[in-house]
Amino acid sequence: MSNELEFLSRRVAAGKLSRRDFLGRAAALGIAAPFANSLLSSAARAAGPVKGGTLKAGLVGGESTNSLDPALFMTQVPFAFGKCWGEMIVELSPEGKLENRIAEEIGSSKDAKIWTLKIRDGVEFHNGKTVTAEDVAATLERHSDEKSKSGALGYMKGIDTIKANGKEVVLTLKEANADLPYLLSDYHLIVQPNGGKDKADAGISAGPYVVKTNEPGVRHGGERFANYWQGDKMGHADQIEIIVINDATARTAALQGGQVNMINRVEPKIVDLIKRVPGVTIRNHAGPGHYVFIMHCNTAPFDNNDLRMALKLAIDREEMLTKVLRGYGSLGNDFPINASYPLFTEIEQRKYDPDKAKFHYKKSGHDGTVLLRTSDVAFPGAVDASQLFQQSAAKAGIKIELKREPGDGYWNEVWNKQPFCASYWGGRSTQDQMYSTAYLSTADWNDTRFKRPDFDKMVLAARAELDEAKRKQMYHDMAVLVRDEGGLILPMFNQFIDATGAKVDGWVDDPHQELMNGYALAKCWLQA
Repeated sequence: MSNELEFLSRRVAAGKLSRRDFLGRAAALGIAAPFANSLLSSAARAAGPVKGGTLKAGLVGGESTNSLDPALFMTQVPFAFGKCWGEMIVELSPEGKLENRIAEEIGSSKDAKIWTLKIRDGVEFHNGKTVTAEDVAATLERHSDEKSKSGALGYMKGIDTIKANGKEVVLTLKEANADLPYLLSDYHLIVQPNGGKDKADAGISAGPYVVKTNEPGVRHGGERFANYWQGDKMGHADQIEIIVINDATARTAALQGGQVNMINRVEPKIVDLIKRVPGVTIRNHAGPGHYVFIMHCNTAPFDNNDLRMALKLAIDREEMLTKVLRGYGSLGNDFPINASYPLFTEIEQRKYDPDKAKFHYKKSGHDGTVLLRTSDVAFPGAVDASQLFQQSAAKAGIKIELKREPGDGYWNEVWNKQPFCASYWGGRSTQDQMYSTAYLSTADWNDTRFKRPDFDKMVLAARAELDEAKRKQMYHDMAVLVRDEGGLILPMFNQFIDATGAKVDGWVDDPHQELMNGYALAKCWLQA
């Protein structure tokens, strides 16, 4: 029986038998659908990726203000499209190991202060020019410049000098940093001709697709790059297309109707319904992503730590996890690190306590309402979560006024500008990268305005510490400081929940970000 199914699965992979007929034969033999589908996946992998066609994604996280300048990427659509046309210095594998890309080798001095990147030969930009060490050095220089407003600026400031020398780029750090290669995998650091200094938003790099359509907030498209250096390893479709669909219902309908082949940000409350749709597969996995409410520590009334503590104690995390994430996540504890990070340590879980919240609220001296801005695009279920927060806070005598903001413009007009709003973070590859991106005083993305010289010193000290036990304790102390004195309310870590249509193959779960760490369009293919 299994031999017959294996034979038939190979015929499906070769395009000589329909998937429907195969599943019908499997059912007649009494074979459960999950096992039959696993045979199909194995056969497809053995046959190799199918070339051709247009692979389409319907994604939330696109705005009319989006740019092709990688320094400015902050939402899901630029992130995913950037992984199609952009090429990185290094990349993280799903297992968390470094994969060399434009950098063929990376080495360091014994004290981890001097790093040398050997640049790969024969990598071509979309404009026909060869990628050089000078291009890589210029890319890193641009993202180290405050004028770039790069999301990578926080940790790039730790680099003292950047020099191109033949086929190598030599980086000298201000402080030792054993994590430097992981930091270079940041999705902002797309290598561009002359580092993007001439035209940062040209959309030219050395990735598997060439930009052909760029309509911010509407659609983006690419055509397979014939001279891509990795050849058949990526870019299996002839074209890729991203359609911006910020409405969750419309996004789901587009997948069900076959208008798109994959979607991101499936709302947990409809996952069980989507699972019943023939041909649709839910792709969910845990990772470092987290849904948050952020307060500016330097803006009244949130410049008062008693008020911040009152709000942290006034949120019912258990209720939110159950009602918003439906179990597709885990409890947060007001610092941005969970067990997906190396050197993570447990800290006593903060719990909902309306009496303590009332005590701190009274002590703060604040009177009147607290304005919280929220939006459907902040995270899946953000409006519902904000309403639950409003209700739990009311039991502590705290009045939260909700303002529902439009999705288009939220990330440019509300996030990192307004003093109290709903938001999300996808997480980063290391603790140093997470803290350096969002909690260093100098970081452009310090969205809680947590600007503490003592914390900055802790980040730099941990970065330079090569003794693992000592470093672990340093990260513990940093977490406690952020938890107890910062402006972050982190009720829950989310699972990334995507979904794919009937003919999508090549999917590999990747815990680092949604959509296979952004590579789903570049690495998946459509079955024949």
